[in-house]
Amino acid sequence: MARGAKRKASQREENKENSTKADNHKEQSSKAATRSKRVKASHPQSEPEYFEEPRQLEDLWKAAFPVGTEWDHLDKVYQFKWDFSNLEKAFEEGGKLHDLGNNKVYLFGGTEPQQVPYKGDLKIIYIPIVVAVVSPCPPSDKIGIKSVQRETEEIVPMKQMKMDWIPYIPYDKRDSQVVEYSRNSPQIFVLGCTQRRASLKHMKIDRLKKFDYCLPYLMPIKEEELELSTEVDILFPQEPNPPVYCVFDWQFDEVEEFTDERIKEEELSADQKDAFMEFVKEKVRQQKKENREKKEARKLEFEKMSTETKAAFENLRYYKFYPVQTPDTPDISGVKAAYINRYYNKAHEVL
Repeated sequence: MARGAKRKASQREENKENSTKADNHKEQSSKAATRSKRVKASHPQSEPEYFEEPRQLEDLWKAAFPVGTEWDHLDKVYQFKWDFSNLEKAFEEGGKLHDLGNNKVYLFGGTEPQQVPYKGDLKIIYIPIVVAVVSPCPPSDKIGIKSVQRETEEIVPMKQMKMDWIPYIPYDKRDSQVVEYSRNSPQIFVLGCTQRRASLKHMKIDRLKKFDYCLPYLMPIKEEELELSTEVDILFPQEPNPPVYCVFDWQFDEVEEFTDERIKEEELSADQKDAFMEFVKEKVRQQKKENREKKEARKLEFEKMSTETKAAFENLRYYKFYPVQTPDTPDISGVKAAYINRYYNKAHEVL
């Protein structure tokens, strides 16, 4: 046989062998795929995941800004999974905040640092509280700024502290079409704050501290409810000795007798007696002036009110809500109190 014919026969034999190998490989792949399909088909389908639907008012308590809480302590408020289902149920049929007629509900938050038992130990816990005010109109558009550390009390517009009454939209009404309707006639308002925590580092200390001392304000309806202090804080400098710190109450104390007592207790040097007495008298004059201004401001504000608004204020009701006890939260049963703040005084009911 010629060489060329031999080469062609050899190539045909090689091609035939390669083709056979390829067919065998395809057959094996096909069988493997079939087995793979059979294996996959033998596994049961995984169960679909279900996510619990949020309750309609689940985040209501968090929407109410904890007024007067120091910025550094805000995270401590939310370290526990507090349960305010009692607040949510109050809006259901038969609840304290259900079917209020022309009234709306205005909510503001706060915190009460208390030492309570937790996991076998006593710990300082920042307990969140929510106050619900039932009224046909906002109870106030002002914020009070006052603490033991501050000598003077300020009553300022809420917006000056970046706070305002904001309509609360329940979960089922948060799509774009329903939200517009809800904002036209909301039934629940929360006192919110738009101050960003990220910008606090650029804020002056005095301005920053004002947030720590904020209290939701309510104008006293009756003059006897107006808190007019007869006490003045005295911080008298006497170099090189330490300053004299004390509290003088002009209703019960007499200036000279009070001064002699400070000398007797060696808090004040005898040669500073006259200067100290004059200092105390000046502080008393300032406090009495502040009291007169308070009375006048209340009188003017009350005169501006319509008859309907006056009636609304006389019928205001406040409800104070504490978290419901759960296995995961500290026991706060022994520290619940009706007191709200210096302006609202006590709640009509604690829940």
